[in-house]
Amino acid sequence: MKYYLIAGEASGDLHASHLMLALKEKDRNAEFRFFGGDLMTAVGGTRVKHYRELAYMGFIPVLLHLRTIFRNMALCKKDIVEYAPDVVILIDYPGFNLSIAKFVHAKTRIPVYYYISPKIWAWKEYRIKNIKRDIRELFSILPFEIDFFEKKHHYPINYVGNPTADEVAEFKATYTETADEFAERNKLPRKPIIALLAGSRKQEIKDNLPYMIRAAKRVCGDKYQMVIAGAPGIDKEFYDSYINGMDVKIVFGETYALLSQSRAAAVTSGTATLETALFNVPQVVCYKTPIPKVIAFLRRHLLKVKYISLVNLIANRTVVKELVADTFSEDNITRELQSIIPDGKERSAMLQGYADIKAILGDRKAPENAAEIMVGKLTSERVDKLTS
Repeated sequence: MKYYLIAGEASGDLHASHLMLALKEKDRNAEFRFFGGDLMTAVGGTRVKHYRELAYMGFIPVLLHLRTIFRNMALCKKDIVEYAPDVVILIDYPGFNLSIAKFVHAKTRIPVYYYISPKIWAWKEYRIKNIKRDIRELFSILPFEIDFFEKKHHYPINYVGNPTADEVAEFKATYTETADEFAERNKLPRKPIIALLAGSRKQEIKDNLPYMIRAAKRVCGDKYQMVIAGAPGIDKEFYDSYINGMDVKIVFGETYALLSQSRAAAVTSGTATLETALFNVPQVVCYKTPIPKVIAFLRRHLLKVKYISLVNLIANRTVVKELVADTFSEDNITRELQSIIPDGKERSAMLQGYADIKAILGDRKAPENAAEIMVGKLTSERVDKLTS
């Protein structure tokens, strides 16, 4: 069958690439066309646009690039119609993808599947109406979403397990490098590492990284070193303007290896918080916002959930400290990092919380489960059409 996939950022590219591999196992003649990245390209098929041409975050960047966004959206819609796939598979990235789903449902008879469901339980819950109307099958990777969609909104979904847990387990099963070998390969000092994961978008890095560096520097002293996990698609020169002569190293394409060798981390909210937990690295979650007092008020009164990190959302309690809006500061980051480095007072409790999260997620193989359901449903629909 012909599959059209849309991923709009680095994490979506990773998850989509694994889903594509699983689909090829179930459907030997699978053909792929997609908006995505290098990992999807490596699996095979035709890439229409790279996600770097889609990923704009924040009100001002989106406003400045509206013409490009609408042009990409129009191209995508036209391309789907011309390609006439058996299914359109959307991966996260709801701002773009829900608009595509609306068009495909209204203008074609192509079924739309959503892999990694939009996080409407956090905000924009009204989007459930669009999802019910436009999405044929929704595939969830977070256990708590079952109650939200099925019990609260009476919309059946497919919980398939968590792909991040799969990816981390797969990496850990084959990674054997020692701390000294990692340091030598990346030309790092032989000191314990505090990792800095400042996000995958330029705006996130610009907002968060300077504070992370200054706070970690106060914690490191002569005992630890800071190492930044460089984001895919971001040039080293962009980071250099924020490193500004500070004693901090950066590695690209090494996030899992870096976490394997780290003692603690400062992490911008997102999938990285869950990855860090699955590597058993104690962390502080940092997310700077504009007009912090206003954002803090809106968060308390508009957000439907108490937490922003996947770690705390999955546990349904505070496992990691979240420094967001009015609690985000260099002093607070410093204090929280000091509490989770080895011998820190919060370290052991956080590691126990990580064990609880792993138990909740289980060991289901998300891409394989999703691919089996997708191919099964599409094959059944094809048979029904031929026999009707």
